[in-house]
Amino acid sequence: MRIRPAVAVLLVALLALPLLASGQFRRQSYQRTSTVEYNSHFAFSRVRYRNNSWNHDYPNGDTNFSAILDYITNMRVRLDGTNVFDLDDEGIFENPILYVSEPGFWTTSASQAENLGKYLRKGGFIIFDDFEGDYQWQNMAAQMARALPDHHWITLTVDHPIFHSFFDIQKLDVPHPLVQVIPSYRAIFENNDPSRRMMALANYNNDLAEYWEWSAEGLFNPDPTNDAYRLGVNYIVYAMTH
Repeated sequence: MRIRPAVAVLLVALLALPLLASGQFRRQSYQRTSTVEYNSHFAFSRVRYRNNSWNHDYPNGDTNFSAILDYITNMRVRLDGTNVFDLDDEGIFENPILYVSEPGFWTTSASQAENLGKYLRKGGFIIFDDFEGDYQWQNMAAQMARALPDHHWITLTVDHPIFHSFFDIQKLDVPHPLVQVIPSYRAIFENNDPSRRMMALANYNNDLAEYWEWSAEGLFNPDPTNDAYRLGVNYIVYAMTH
């Protein structure tokens, strides 16, 4: 995968232009839960679970982010649809990155936890977003412990390569769009070794997809919206190149 070297300096201008309000970034009033046929192109893949909290910011957060990722990188991105998977669906193994919304309410069955553990050990990567508070963290961590019982979470600082994989992020200062909390970025690594492959990433006390979902309407200020896209792009580029 090749990245356009000059595009980073254009992001602020890009996201400030009417692109996000154009036809490809219109809000949709329905909830679709489909998948797209695998063809080797990257498709944004969201995890569905028993509690309906899984669909927060869906589908517009997913489709808006996909369009930005396609526009500013050389990744081949599916723009004709996104994926929604249950964790016991074998289709997850055809998609290298999974996204979970509101994991504070996420639950897994024994078979789903087992399948997620296999997915992550085979090279998959999972992103948790849109959750805050001790209870929600503890729930997410408990579900992950069922999938990776020998692993633990490590807090990231801004010098970690994931924050410099495409955009050179100097400060982790994207605020939660709705709640007065202090964001924290935490990860799980192979063998609990930060020098090895990252397997999971948690945007704790934050909600990046809220910014993605509403970027066409200008609900939030441009700066945090731009920065939420920067973080998301960095996550995907890092996961796809490590």
